[in-house]
Amino acid sequence: MRRAVLIILAVAVVAAVSLTVVRATGQSDQTLPTIGQVAPAFTLPSQDGSQISLESFRGKWVVLYFYPKDMTPGCTIEAHNFQRDQAQFDAAGAVILGVSLDTPDSHKKFCTKEGLTFRLLADPEHKVVDAYGSLGSMMGMKMANRNTFLIDPQGKIVKVWTGVKVDHHSQEVLAAIAELKK
Repeated sequence: MRRAVLIILAVAVVAAVSLTVVRATGQSDQTLPTIGQVAPAFTLPSQDGSQISLESFRGKWVVLYFYPKDMTPGCTIEAHNFQRDQAQFDAAGAVILGVSLDTPDSHKKFCTKEGLTFRLLADPEHKVVDAYGSLGSMMGMKMANRNTFLIDPQGKIVKVWTGVKVDHHSQEVLAAIAELKK
């Protein structure tokens, strides 16, 4: 019995250390764009196959959120919360753009299954994920780190969230937009 407890403890410690290392190496060699900087330009395909360019949203607030993987629990909660608050984002003159390394087809399935109406952008070559310093990895698999950039109507980054906690994030972003619009 005592040996089993020690083995479980050892496994837990190894798992905790490896997750810490994964998180640290996920962003250690990247530079996040900073507040006040012009947001890096991009054009990516969305879930319907259309090409979406950041430039096309000039004059609007842009919530650019990076997330690890379609149809995973945390990513689903985060997407549902943005969808739940969609009308408030619309009223604030803001668009929501989610970005992951998944394909447009994966995004289409995710949007259909979860009833998502905002755009999810596919970046399987991680060009945009790299430009926003948001490439990470877990157990050797590359994925986007859970980061969000709020871009003002002039195209400048005005707020950055890293290591986002999904439960209240949508409300945090709405509050930031309201505060910045004052």
